[in-house]
Amino acid sequence: MREFLTINTRPNPLISSYNECRLYTRYYAKSFYFSSFLLPKEKRNAAYAVYSFCRYADNIVDKAGKNSLAETEKSIDFLLENLEEVYSGRSVNDRFSAFGDTVRKYDIPKHYFTELVEGVSMDMKTKRYRTFTELEHYCYKVASVVGLIISEIFRYSNSAALEYAVHLGKAMQLTNILRDIHDDYLMNRVYIPQDELARFGYSEEDIRNKVINKNFTSLLKHQIERARSLYELAEKGIPYLTNDGSRTTVVLMLKIYSGILNKIEEKGYDVYSGRVYVSRAEKISIMTKYLLNFSEKRKHSKIKIARKIPESVLNTLDY
Repeated sequence: MREFLTINTRPNPLISSYNECRLYTRYYAKSFYFSSFLLPKEKRNAAYAVYSFCRYADNIVDKAGKNSLAETEKSIDFLLENLEEVYSGRSVNDRFSAFGDTVRKYDIPKHYFTELVEGVSMDMKTKRYRTFTELEHYCYKVASVVGLIISEIFRYSNSAALEYAVHLGKAMQLTNILRDIHDDYLMNRVYIPQDELARFGYSEEDIRNKVINKNFTSLLKHQIERARSLYELAEKGIPYLTNDGSRTTVVLMLKIYSGILNKIEEKGYDVYSGRVYVSRAEKISIMTKYLLNFSEKRKHSKIKIARKIPESVLNTLDY
């Protein structure tokens, strides 16, 4: 975490580490940082601590192009060693004190973090995905798992909430993929499934040349439809979350991220000419409208939903 920050050591390393996690989150996760302000302070700090671990793991792999494979693997091993120490209760590096405090306080399963590390490590070896089924597995490990971790912090009244958190993570990761198509290509990563590129007649050469044509538009419409289906499913899980700001945080994240899809459409599907994002002013507008919309807030607290998502609904996502 000190890769870009210089923070003076404080008398209480736990407090110092939580503050460091807050700064780390503010730097790397502006939408989540914005959405988190209505959370109770303890939950907010805990969310920053686990996010920082997850992002730190992701950054290790993203720097793999600058470091040798051996150096990257060594950094991953160091991270896993510290994770093992956290869960064994042994003394740990000060860098992970807030993280250790959080996973003990909220009893977060260790396997979530090992799956996350496995997921981000896939980027070192897997550069293409043949089908959406393969991509979905990746999205689960790098994004849905984060949603499952956060759910343990936010708390829920029924374990059904976890199923919906998985859908939200996938939707958000698919949104990131659409927004970052060319940036990922420059790192030799193409996440859009190869069979779908072929089906819509759009090639990697087209990505390299930033071609926007009817084929590309059709391809993105297909991807956006899939992501929106997942957002719609995820929204059904919100009533299960604790009503202490946790629900509102998830609603805002869902609205902001799905808003990126709207922005892509507004730009005529041009994701090449500049980063597509929801501005701070737009985020404030989204938050204000939601907080003043009492009927929508009631919807997110009183909807009756099934324990399991019907198989017929899940099948609609298998394009």
